[in-house]
Amino acid sequence: MNSAGEMSAAQSMTGMKIWMKDWAELMKARLSLLVLLTTLVGLYCGSGGQLELWRTVFTLLGTSLVAAAAATLNEWMERDLDAKMVRTAQRPLPTGRISPDEALVGGAGMAGLGLATLFFGVNALVAFLAGMTLALYLFVYTPMKRWTALNTLVGAVPGAIPPLIGFAAGRGNLGIEGWALFSILFLWQIPHFLAIAWRHREDYRRAGFRMLPCHDDQGRVTGLVALVYCLALLAASIWPVYLHSAGHLYGLGALILGIGYAFLAGSFAWKPNMVSARNLFLASIAYLPVLLILLVLDRK
Repeated sequence: MNSAGEMSAAQSMTGMKIWMKDWAELMKARLSLLVLLTTLVGLYCGSGGQLELWRTVFTLLGTSLVAAAAATLNEWMERDLDAKMVRTAQRPLPTGRISPDEALVGGAGMAGLGLATLFFGVNALVAFLAGMTLALYLFVYTPMKRWTALNTLVGAVPGAIPPLIGFAAGRGNLGIEGWALFSILFLWQIPHFLAIAWRHREDYRRAGFRMLPCHDDQGRVTGLVALVYCLALLAASIWPVYLHSAGHLYGLGALILGIGYAFLAGSFAWKPNMVSARNLFLASIAYLPVLLILLVLDRK
């Protein structure tokens, strides 16, 4: 009996671990970490470097719930399309490891709980920004992916709002410094997403998504667009220095990072291939956290 009971308990524990792993994948937990990082930087800047414990906890908790809800409901809306793509066919919904009803209820519940946490635990402006992020992501960006290649620009808007959420949580309003953070996040995303989309353009075509790289097999147009946004990002990243919210160490670092990011975008535009697209993608992954760390360390 003890042996059978122990075996049953072990099987239950294994099943629970698998279930939690599937939900972490459905909620895109690793992407949520990036959302929390940008929110925390916005909160730090908005509060003048004076983080209040409970305000920080409620801001990060509410934002993480809304981000998880957005990812879950997005995958619920696109579950049939995900099944057609190699890179997404093994996700929990297409494979049936999580049922559509479970995902819908879970996503809606997290959205409601996250927005309530931000409204009652922080302030109404923060809750409004989070709600707008959720609405834009689900009801504008998600359907636009089947209509027009401009979806990448639209999708970059909700992706750039988290630092505004943090800034509004710390300051209580949307100051120009908050919009500087928004512009950095917005511009950073375009080369990042274009590098991903060009590498997986066949998958996107198969699902019927209208990404720019789907109409650009040579990759030169995609590379040139990525380069233009990298150069715009280079200018926007210096903005905090002119606002006297960051020092010259940050400015020098932003300049070096921006030139490196633009160089790799130019390399991709000059010679589009899987290697140059991957290099641009890896550079985008390294660029943002390093820039944000410099902004926090060299804040005035």
